[in-house]
Amino acid sequence: MQYFFDCVETIPDGIGWAHYSPLHLTWLAAIALTVLLGCLLYRRLDPDSRRKMRYILAGLTVGNEIFKMWLLMSQGNYYEEYLPLHLCSINIFVVLWHALRPNENVGAFLYTVCVPGAIAALLFPTWNELPLLCGMHIHSFTVHAELVLYPLMLVAGGEVHPRLRQIPKILGLLVLSGIPAIIVNHFCGTNFMFLRYAEPGNPLLVFEQLFGNHLIGIPILISIILVVLYTPWVIADRRKAKKTTKV
Repeated sequence: MQYFFDCVETIPDGIGWAHYSPLHLTWLAAIALTVLLGCLLYRRLDPDSRRKMRYILAGLTVGNEIFKMWLLMSQGNYYEEYLPLHLCSINIFVVLWHALRPNENVGAFLYTVCVPGAIAALLFPTWNELPLLCGMHIHSFTVHAELVLYPLMLVAGGEVHPRLRQIPKILGLLVLSGIPAIIVNHFCGTNFMFLRYAEPGNPLLVFEQLFGNHLIGIPILISIILVVLYTPWVIADRRKAKKTTKV
């Protein structure tokens, strides 16, 4: 517990872990199992129990962010970089919004933006300098797990059915959510949403190395993500339409 209150700015060198090390793979396996079981449970619940589960998970997610703030503030380590302006941090409050006021478009936003963003953070973590018995290490893995689980359990429960017509609204909300990050990045020199540069381990770094500008990769990655996320739904809708026509 020696490093429990440390963060990446204060942790000594040489006590972290490598991407896809046994520790990293164990976390990924545990999160995948938790998400699977959570989705199966949610699917079996009645509407009232589902509502309670959404409240609980949203509360845990917001509580996780408060836990992070407490960890950092207790040691005077709450720097500008820890403001909730990264995409995953913003999605914490979108989850709360949806839990309090369920909405199909907000659910589709969480599926389209929150799920791939949180999965990317888990696959390419930037907190690998922190050992297991560190509060920020635990927070970072668990909060991203919660951000994967919440939208996917909505999909599993049939409460979110992404459609192509929702994409313009989702992209519009994504752009709007980036405006505060741009402003704070400009005045504070921060790197919210990785808009200023790509950090080591970030897939955008490949575009920086190839083209000299990591921002080129953002529309490319968004396009790939949309194809991956929406193609199964388009195929399923077309098959359903054909069956309906035949009947």
